[in-house]
Amino acid sequence: MTEVLRARAALGARLRELRKDARLDGAQFSVLAGWNKSKTSRIELGRQTPNESDLEIWCQTCQAPLALPDLLASLRNVEAQWAEWKRIAAAGHSRRQRRQVDLEGRAALQRTYAPIVLPGLLQSENYARAVLSQCIRFLGTPDDLEDAVAARMRRKEVLRRPRHKFVLLADEAALYKTVGDSSVMAAQLQDLLDSAFELPRVLFGIVPLKAEFTYLTTSFDLFDNRLALVETVSAELTVVTASELALYERVWRSLQGQAVYGERAKAIVAAALSSHRADG
Repeated sequence: MTEVLRARAALGARLRELRKDARLDGAQFSVLAGWNKSKTSRIELGRQTPNESDLEIWCQTCQAPLALPDLLASLRNVEAQWAEWKRIAAAGHSRRQRRQVDLEGRAALQRTYAPIVLPGLLQSENYARAVLSQCIRFLGTPDDLEDAVAARMRRKEVLRRPRHKFVLLADEAALYKTVGDSSVMAAQLQDLLDSAFELPRVLFGIVPLKAEFTYLTTSFDLFDNRLALVETVSAELTVVTASELALYERVWRSLQGQAVYGERAKAIVAAALSSHRADG
């Protein structure tokens, strides 16, 4: 269970306790609150996040007004952890890229795992343009493509700053996933061969196709030992709880151990480059 789901479940459990302390069953409470019993059940089970008005009604119905401040604080914590992509990108994807610049600039060590597309810090301009344009089309967000591409390119400046270290892993499958077209892919892979293995503060590795299955995961970034940023289809999840960070560390150790580096990684990239050139 992700941190945000656990926080929502904990909030639901606290609300259920208030209802029981008021000696109300679910049906009685729902009638007094003026909403459907299924809503009460979803909130208590952590399947629906209540809003502030719901919490006010809950405390009024249970005659527990003193509980409201703590419940509101818990709700705001849940909301802070779960940022919907459309809300993040409401002002355009360039804003999202600028936020990443700040996170990357403050981390002494950044570790990235990218199973589908290549890590953002290693993306060429045309590859990044193809990725971001698809995101804009899919999410239906404002079209600020060129500003977003420029912001993503500025992110790469951190790779050459002192006192920063990067370990960037990509699945071998990401080398074959067509982003843009074959010419875009060929140029991107050539750029990897020309630069990614030469940056003094960057360790770039490839997790081979035949690497042993570790655990289901999507792309994620680890910033020092304090924060994980996880991308899903609908949301960006910030993980800060020690127990959950430990799980990401465990997955990371497995992936980093499976990855190949240096000449072996270059050979894998070169093979993918030949494939895209043949397709082009």
